[in-house]
Amino acid sequence: MLAAAGSRACLGRLLGEGQRRAPLLRPAARGIAATAASSSSAHNRSPGAISSAEKMYKAPGSYKPSNFDKKILMWTGRFKTEEEIPSRIPPEMLDIARNKARVKACYLMIGLTIIACFAVIASARRAEHHESLTSWNLAKKAKWREEAATSAEFKTK
Repeated sequence: MLAAAGSRACLGRLLGEGQRRAPLLRPAARGIAATAASSSSAHNRSPGAISSAEKMYKAPGSYKPSNFDKKILMWTGRFKTEEEIPSRIPPEMLDIARNKARVKACYLMIGLTIIACFAVIASARRAEHHESLTSWNLAKKAKWREEAATSAEFKTK
């Protein structure tokens, strides 16, 4: 029994179970924000100075909505008036509002399509049996031929 326990302890040491592990380090940050952070330290510059790399990098949650975005935010019911909308909003809020606006626009188009279908059905029932698009086109072309013939006759005189 002791031999089995001893072999387990030995196996555990071999696999490294009994050793303290060093904490995992985060990988180094890459990209524009990392170069801006590494190139200039906070104590090295004035508080108001912003480098060009920091101007290009936008922190999350700092989206300035346009007038159209404000209208979408109001139409979807997120805000009641334009004055209530803050100057900076999170991008997720605008994404949710845009998705709601897309759904509302789709419902509106579905409703208008159904109304147009019923209007076409009603106009078709009201039309006489001999009236059709083909007969209307033939009548229109016959009228154009008569007008062309009269204008040609007028030019020859």
